[in-house]
Amino acid sequence: MKKYILIVFVLFFTSMINAQQKEMSLSMKEAIDYAIKNNYDNKTALNDIEAAKRRKWETTATGLPQINATVNYQNNLERLFPGVDFDMDGTIDFNAQHNITGTVTLSQLLFDGSYLVGLQSAKTYLKISEQAKEKTELATREAVINAYGNVLVAEESVKILERNKKVNDRLLNGARQGFKNGLAEQEDVERFEISEGNIISNIRNAKRMVEIAYEYLNVALGNSIDTKLTLTETLEDLVLKNSDLQLLSENFDLDNHIDYRIAANSRESNRLLLKLEKSKALPSVSAFVNYSRLANSEDFTFFSSSQNWISTSVFGVGINVPIFSSLGRTAKTKQAEIALASSDIRLEETKQKLNLQVKQARSKYQLSIENYDTAKKNLGLAERIEKKQTIKFDEGVTSSFELLETKNQLYTQQNNFLRAMLDIIASKAQLDNALNVPVK
Repeated sequence: MKKYILIVFVLFFTSMINAQQKEMSLSMKEAIDYAIKNNYDNKTALNDIEAAKRRKWETTATGLPQINATVNYQNNLERLFPGVDFDMDGTIDFNAQHNITGTVTLSQLLFDGSYLVGLQSAKTYLKISEQAKEKTELATREAVINAYGNVLVAEESVKILERNKKVNDRLLNGARQGFKNGLAEQEDVERFEISEGNIISNIRNAKRMVEIAYEYLNVALGNSIDTKLTLTETLEDLVLKNSDLQLLSENFDLDNHIDYRIAANSRESNRLLLKLEKSKALPSVSAFVNYSRLANSEDFTFFSSSQNWISTSVFGVGINVPIFSSLGRTAKTKQAEIALASSDIRLEETKQKLNLQVKQARSKYQLSIENYDTAKKNLGLAERIEKKQTIKFDEGVTSSFELLETKNQLYTQQNNFLRAMLDIIASKAQLDNALNVPVK
């Protein structure tokens, strides 16, 4: 019984821990920092770096001493001279039934142009993986910022729609009461009912968008999609933090931009490929030392202490000189030269694209700030107009049709204002990436 109670307690305690682990409270910066460590793409990028380090060592190891051992056993099922003893010195019989040879070989590469280029290529490959990780971090930051902002916009949309519904409910109830008392027409009631239905439909859709937005944010963070998140910042907070006109005059360091460095590294890879193809025309030199032990016996007595063994050792140096490849090496070298020329073109293209990207991102960011100011002003005007029209409607001065037109105008400005807030956050993140602002 005690054992059963203990198991139940452990399971309950474990479930409580798991439940706690599924709840997170995050600011924008905390979300970015968390995603850099836990995002799926960043984890994969770290694995790629580790694999590149292993590959670098694999290349390095080919030029270091190599030791190999072999054991060969041979059973002469049919012999040319069966039963004849070729034992000349009482030690070994070369016509014996059983033969065994064990060899240990130490080899060392002394010179190989391909190996030297391979070392450089391995370093370049590692740099490519590290740059890919940096690029992934920048993309992760932008994805988290956009996902975080989308959650806040979706939640704010629900709040606005619910406020609109309360106002419309009051007007609808008033219209229904007025219709019963003969003070309003059936069309007034029907107009507010249509507006009510639209608002309810929009609320349902907005709530679904909140769920989806949270799931997208969890994916960007590297979480399970059902992780409960609490966001500690508001849209107003983010708009204030992301409204920085100094970015419009920020210096652009092209040479340090991650995309430019990736393109330059790609060119370096093709330069090394050309160097590799040329190095294949050079001779390679290697040395080796091996030590062998061999024995023969009519019976399988190799584990006996009385078995006679012969030891041999050899030292040698080998030189391999490429002479003629039917112009195969020349063709590969030409291909490498073409690839290098293409890399030069791509590098210049990247330079021009990055300069254009910065200009576009700055323009978009400035426009988002201007649109936000306009949207904020328009929203204030729409709210004042709607308030005046509501007072007029309550006093019987204006019609339900005119009031609903004013309210639809207000709803449009509310949506425009939310979109303008999100645009500032998103365009700021895009500009940071264009300027290659590092992830802090």
